[in-house]
Amino acid sequence: MPFENLNNVHYTVAEKTAVATSLTALETALTAKLRNLSADERKKYGSINEQNKLIVNKSRDFRNNQPTLSSPDVDWVEFQNDFDSRDFIQATIARLQSMIDGLENNKILHDFDNYQAALTDYGYSQYKAGTKIAGFENKVNELSQFFSRTGTASPAVDTPPVI
Repeated sequence: MPFENLNNVHYTVAEKTAVATSLTALETALTAKLRNLSADERKKYGSINEQNKLIVNKSRDFRNNQPTLSSPDVDWVEFQNDFDSRDFIQATIARLQSMIDGLENNKILHDFDNYQAALTDYGYSQYKAGTKIAGFENKVNELSQFFSRTGTASPAVDTPPVI
């Protein structure tokens, strides 16, 4: 017997509304500060690697602990603002990614449950179609288009292999 109802925890209308409202509030709070980079800009600016993050952190440490050694050509207020914003964004992304992972896992379980129920319904419909009850033969014909028709016949010689 297949596993059924792996995820029988469902969202109420109130919960769905609360999530949608919260997402709208989040979008409203962030939209003004978001930037849409082109593919070329993303390539040009990229993401600093771990080694370069160490350079940024060490420069910041020197600035905080020995400010007399800091370059006067750097806007250190802007540097700190960029650093704080980046730190905030990274923490926000981590929290959002954790929620996305959980939502994707829940979606997988709900999809699996739906698929198993649909297969059960298809099997039931096949049985009922055999009893000649009106409507079931049409239902089986409609659903059967989604199942591959693999048989014992070998494919034609000219058919390329599926990759």
